[in-house]
Amino acid sequence: MPSNPVLFLKEGGQGEIVEKRSRFIATVMPVTTESEAQEFIDRMKKQYWDARHNCSAFVLGDNAEITRCSDDGEPPHTAGRPMLDALLASGIRNVAVVVTRYFGGILLGTGGLVRAYREATLAGLQNCKTAKKQTGIPVEIVTDYNGIGKLLFLTGKGNYPVLNTVYADTVTLTVILPNDGLNQFLAEVNDATAGKAVCTAGDPVSYIISDSPNESPKILQNS
Repeated sequence: MPSNPVLFLKEGGQGEIVEKRSRFIATVMPVTTESEAQEFIDRMKKQYWDARHNCSAFVLGDNAEITRCSDDGEPPHTAGRPMLDALLASGIRNVAVVVTRYFGGILLGTGGLVRAYREATLAGLQNCKTAKKQTGIPVEIVTDYNGIGKLLFLTGKGNYPVLNTVYADTVTLTVILPNDGLNQFLAEVNDATAGKAVCTAGDPVSYIISDSPNESPKILQNS
């Protein structure tokens, strides 16, 4: 599992730019396999069958282990490569993009094509919803009502995601900690609650944090 945050798409998007009367329509979609990426590319080609070009690029794997791109008839390295570079620079993984070009009658030249395909890809990415995938250790903390305020202060100070809070006779707080911050946090909890809080650490997991502040972190099932 990756130790650093990985961006991925929760929801794809579409963006469009116009360059010298040529329309460049970027459609971005989350994918997890090469076959899924190819199916998406083929679907876009059928949808935009009347376009001059449907260029594509995709990045698979948390560490960009698989990358592919296609110029689809444009001059070599003027479409697919700048699209792929835009995806890689964004930090988003498991993502595919198809940029559809409707020719406007004016040649753009090599530099113009590179710029147009890159900017179209960025326009599509801007309309996507993303989330971060990270790894950490879930810790369940049981405390009395006098201790919950201190625990929430510690989690807020460390910006540690809170998965769940259950209020009963005692309060049970479930928080995710970075692998290298576990011992320090447990010591802080012990000091803050005078040793009254009971902490139980689980196994490392992958979890996602949405870019929406209203959504709670979620542990991935395949972690």
